Amino acid sequence: MTKADLVAKISDKLGIEKGDVQATVETFMEEVKSSLESGDNVYLRGFGSFIIKTRAEKTGRNISKNTTIKIPAHNIPAFKPAKVFIEGVKSNVEVN
Repeated sequence: MTKADLVAKISDKLGIEKGDVQATVETFMEEVKSSLESGDNVYLRGFGSFIIKTRAEKTGRNISKNTTIKIPAHNIPAFKPAKVFIEGVKSNVEVN
């Protein structure tokens, strides 16, 4: 599902114009992004959490030059689904 598909579904379900739904979805994503960029996690009860994970420093390899490189510690955004969300997917989606 793409963002356009999501906007269309919400618009159809709620009877709101697609432009208004598009603006709402865009604003939601901007707020989540800005919260994570400022170091704050976002918790949505029953859905999940957008959190910041810290990756430790590690040694990697550049195989084309056959050298080792140091990858510094860094933060990455992550999503952790709620237990209710996980159980819903487990019970409703078939294993391929």
